[in-house]
Amino acid sequence: MGVALKDLVSDYRTPAGWDSLAGVAAIDANNTLYQFLSIIRQPDGTPLMDEKGRVTSHLSGILFRTVNLLQKGIRPAFVFDGKPHPLKGGTIEERRAVREEAGEKWQEALERGDLEEAYKQARSSSRVDEHVISSSKKLLGLMGVPWIEAPGEGEAQAAFMAIRGDASYALSQDFDTLLFGAPVLVRNAAISGKRKIRGRSVMIVPERIVLSDLLKGLSLTREQLIEIGILTGTDFNEGVPGIGPKKGLKVVLAGEFGKVLAEKQPEFDPAPVKEIFLRPDVTTDYSLAWGQPDREGIVAMLCGEYDFSEDRVTASLDGLKETSGQKTLDKWFG
Repeated sequence: MGVALKDLVSDYRTPAGWDSLAGVAAIDANNTLYQFLSIIRQPDGTPLMDEKGRVTSHLSGILFRTVNLLQKGIRPAFVFDGKPHPLKGGTIEERRAVREEAGEKWQEALERGDLEEAYKQARSSSRVDEHVISSSKKLLGLMGVPWIEAPGEGEAQAAFMAIRGDASYALSQDFDTLLFGAPVLVRNAAISGKRKIRGRSVMIVPERIVLSDLLKGLSLTREQLIEIGILTGTDFNEGVPGIGPKKGLKVVLAGEFGKVLAEKQPEFDPAPVKEIFLRPDVTTDYSLAWGQPDREGIVAMLCGEYDFSEDRVTASLDGLKETSGQKTLDKWFG
């Protein structure tokens, strides 16, 4: 998902201590929900579900991970995607095909008893659908956590909120948040902890990328960073075959961005894609206010509607009460 800039930004990804993350986090909601759906699963890849067969992994993630963020002095504001840009149609279709293929491979792996492969394929079959989005918004409302409906891309809106100073940083796994101009991108904060990756357990910790440091270190402007993204491929265009982020950097620094596109993709006009990143569709019509959680409403929803353990839910909510060395609820939500 997003633009493949991992190799380019690797030297500018720094571990972020929890104390340094206190403040307002504009969270790329759809991206984060996808992570919850991918990670919060049974060993055979089956997501958490209620007795009616409705997926609840995302609700578990929202409750327990959001409480964890609040306990660390982080005020989350979830930003949901709006209407997808017409240029994103190809990416959406491609992702749908990947999910369907992964779903088939998941079932095949289950039939032959290969649980490791089943879990891997199950993660790739994750889908953020209308049920996931609507139930997430309902739970966030009950928790007193603000959510915003972006007119376009959620990460663009999150970046815009950070640019305005309404958020301390944008929180997403996608590097294209940087192309949208987020001054600070924080990754892994919502999914930190031990994770199984490629068959081995690793510890995932929050990391921070400062856009100004990245641009200065690579001797780039933000528009040039966008050009690298266009060469490697974004959600809105196919990349040039054979060009990864490091080669893209060389091309852009040599001033050959236009030349390479003219040779390799003569019918492609990069201007509309640049426009999406430089002047995205965002809104100032949002409110960031954190309210007291509705404990009874949360229990009624999660335990009454979705079969969560009441003991686990109430224990998590109890974690928001004032304890030694922690802020009070009034300071968090006031």
